[in-house]
Amino acid sequence: MTLPNWSQAFGLAGKTALVTGGGSGLGLAIARCMASAGARVILAGRRRDVLDAAVADIGDMAVAETIDLADVDSVAATAAGILERQGPIDILVNNAGNTVKKPFEQSTMADFDQVFDVHVRGALELTRALLGPQLERGTGSVIFTASMTSFIGQPMVLGYTASKTAITGIVRGLSAEFAGRGIRVNAVAPGWIDTDLFRAATAADPARKAKILGRIQTNTLGQPDDIGWACVYLASPAAAYVTGQTLVVDGGGVIGF
Repeated sequence: MTLPNWSQAFGLAGKTALVTGGGSGLGLAIARCMASAGARVILAGRRRDVLDAAVADIGDMAVAETIDLADVDSVAATAAGILERQGPIDILVNNAGNTVKKPFEQSTMADFDQVFDVHVRGALELTRALLGPQLERGTGSVIFTASMTSFIGQPMVLGYTASKTAITGIVRGLSAEFAGRGIRVNAVAPGWIDTDLFRAATAADPARKAKILGRIQTNTLGQPDDIGWACVYLASPAAAYVTGQTLVVDGGGVIGF
C-alpha cells in the first residue's frame, strides 16, 4: 500500500495567503507558519513599520500591504489594489482585531461600532472583495479568528464578545452559500495564548491568571504557533472536507472545570 504524502496534504506550496493583522501577535504567528508550509504570505495591517519588520523577520516568502479595516468604505478599493499588485489570493485569514474594555453601563454605541467595524464589517468587506476571484477559479479558503468569547462570557468587553460570537454565524452562513462553489470557510478560536498582551494583562493580577489556568485542562497556556498551525491545517488540502467549522484551540479551556 502506498502511504499518503503528508507534505502535500498539509503543505501550502504555490499558494498565496493574506493575513490581516499580520504584523504582530497571532497574525504574525499565522503568517510565519503558513510561510513555513510553503505559502507566499501578504501581511496586511495599518502600521507599515510593524509590517516591514515582520516581513524582514519572515524573509522572501512575505510582503506587506497596508489596509485599515476600520475605514470600512475604503476596504474594497484597497483590496482591488492589493489584487492588482500581488495577484490571486488563495487563502484569506481575517485575523485583525481590536477591543474596547469598559463596563457596559459606561459604554456607548460608538464603542461598539469601533470594534464591530474591524471584526465584522471590515472583515466582510475584505472577504467580499477577495471572494470574487476565488469563485472564478473555483477554489479558495477563508479563515476567521474567533475567540473564547464566542462561547463564554467575559466582563467589560461586550462589543468584542458580540463581534466574536457573530463570526461563528458568519462562518456557517458563508460556508452554506459557497461550499458548493469550491470555497471553504472556517474559523479558529484561540484560547489563552502566551503573548505579550496576555502577560501584560495578568502580570499585576495573579488571581486572574490562576483562575484562567484553573479551567484549562492541560494547565498550560497556548503558544502563538498553536494557532498558526491550526490555520495551516484549515487552509491545507488535508482539510478539504472541512468547512463551516470553528476549530477551538484552547487546551480544553472552553469545556474546562
